[in-house]
Amino acid sequence: MTDTRKYINLGIVAHVDAGKTSITELLLHKGGAIRNLGSVDQGTSQTDWLQVEKERGISVRSASASIEWKNKHINIIDTPGHVDFSAEVERSLRALDCAILVVSAVEGVQAHTETLWNALRKLAVPTLIFINKADRAGADIISVIQEIKNELSPQIIPIQTVENCGSPAVKIIHHFTNDIRISQSEAIIEALSNHDDELLTKYLSGEIIPFFALKQKLAHQIEHGLIFPILMGSAKLDQGIDELLDFIDVAMPIARGDKSLPLSAIVYKVEHDKTIGRMASARIFNGTLKNRDVVFNATQQIEEKVSQIRKLQGQKNTDIGELEAGDTAAVCGLSRVRAGDILGAMEGIPGKVSIATPLFTVRVMADQDNEFQPLVTAIQLLADEDPTLDLLWLKDERELHIKIIGLIQLEILESVLHERFQLKVNFGKPTVIYKETPAGSAEAYEEYTMPKPCWAVVRFAIEPGLPGSGIGYKSMVGVNKIAARYQKEIERTIPVALKQGIKGWEVTDINITLVDGEHHNVHSRAGDFAVATSMAIMKGLQTGDTKLLEPILDFRIKAPENLLGKVASGLTQLRAVISTPDFDGDSFILSGTIPVATSLDYSANLSSLTGGKAKLKLTFSGYKECPAGEGETTPYRGVNPLDRAKFILKARKALQ
Repeated sequence: MTDTRKYINLGIVAHVDAGKTSITELLLHKGGAIRNLGSVDQGTSQTDWLQVEKERGISVRSASASIEWKNKHINIIDTPGHVDFSAEVERSLRALDCAILVVSAVEGVQAHTETLWNALRKLAVPTLIFINKADRAGADIISVIQEIKNELSPQIIPIQTVENCGSPAVKIIHHFTNDIRISQSEAIIEALSNHDDELLTKYLSGEIIPFFALKQKLAHQIEHGLIFPILMGSAKLDQGIDELLDFIDVAMPIARGDKSLPLSAIVYKVEHDKTIGRMASARIFNGTLKNRDVVFNATQQIEEKVSQIRKLQGQKNTDIGELEAGDTAAVCGLSRVRAGDILGAMEGIPGKVSIATPLFTVRVMADQDNEFQPLVTAIQLLADEDPTLDLLWLKDERELHIKIIGLIQLEILESVLHERFQLKVNFGKPTVIYKETPAGSAEAYEEYTMPKPCWAVVRFAIEPGLPGSGIGYKSMVGVNKIAARYQKEIERTIPVALKQGIKGWEVTDINITLVDGEHHNVHSRAGDFAVATSMAIMKGLQTGDTKLLEPILDFRIKAPENLLGKVASGLTQLRAVISTPDFDGDSFILSGTIPVATSLDYSANLSSLTGGKAKLKLTFSGYKECPAGEGETTPYRGVNPLDRAKFILKARKALQ
């Protein structure tokens, strides 16, 4: 692995309203990418270009832009801060060399801040923490640094200090410069020495360490996740931004890769241009990509041809013709590409990380009947841009269903459909997404041999799986009984067949074993085994019955001690499981789990109950069995395999 040209792919992440987009705007301005500074409040920022982003003052899509600073080419990815749009952040994190986590000097470490931090750590993304809004009334840098140390990591190095905090006269004092006297800040040296015995020896002996050597050690420890530098400032007053850029230049890791190796890239964003069509923002880890190259999409197992490679340079979108290892740009011409797809070799691509899980399903309806087909096309495009929408299109019933993370997402989706596609839509009532799991062991058998031509006989053993295990499948049948190509079709069909169980929900935590079966040398086709598998699995689930699983959240509440009784009592009524409280000064900390179904309005209710004095963190925990009488079933969407005759007619495309 060799260094490429000096690229840095830098992500900017934060809890909503921490000032992330304002910082991005200043970075673009100082790097020469834009001439005039935009404003989030006025809806003129470069990276918030959707009308709904301008109107609401929040980012809902990730946005990319590039700048030159000193001798570095920095690709900046500005990500959404609202938890409802976490899927955008998840994909962007896989394209990064390093990240800036923005924390407000007033609000400090918020719920989503900790979620983002955990995701960055899981992917081992070197991270710089920038404490913004140092000028605002109520800002307390010292307290926020302590909070970061307690709640994120003790391995932090404040690189600066602040004078006149919480005032428009705020001043940032930088402690990492080539001035030897200033660079010998004891706190910085001590923090670095914790991971470097050689440096510790020199420090204890009183030896002066050259700035160049200190810079190398700092950069090494940041890259390997041993330490996390903290810088601070005020985007509103343009305080600390030049120092931030200089620090990125000297201390944050550059992209690594080898352009002589086969292509390896990830698509972290898909958007559509009215003229060009589908544009796939991609990070190249190895190899090169050129106009007219035929690219293998490893995720979808298809090949497509690149027409153009476009780069946002300043405010112009330019065809650069070629993209090399370490760089990012928008690849055009890939008409079937989806966000999250891997192009070329899968080696060297960072793994997936989950920040938020869609926990609600909702039906989308066209306001006018004649707009149903355009709505289908629009939602399909949006699902390619955000696969977590997981579109379910029931053609015969003329129904569209999507999955969402939160209710704000619906408001934004409504605006996007109207602004971009000129469609007015209505939404059904959002429903919590439950799941099913086998209640016990069962046998699943199907003999699909009539009407000819067809022949597929399958017998499965169905058993409950361990919680969180998903779908397990194995075959005990030899290829002399069921040919290999038919067994592949069975294995492919099982996850599809489990999308809806007997209670209407996806089936999980299940083990399925193919124990017997038969093909016919003349009459069998692969599709026959897809039909037989679906019918057999559903009959087996009906025989053994299923249990409902409900989504559960982990919660953590910090509030004044005198409110403990009220908070605990309210949680008990919501079927929460509460641990023993801890105490921090005059505050209590309460942790536990709570069902999604009972906690839809809990954040607002807790704020009202405590007069806004409580701090709440909610994270998805997983699925657990519903207590008797709780949970909801939902009708089967489409033709149910239990309706054998109708299901076969549909499979043969003979159903009117």
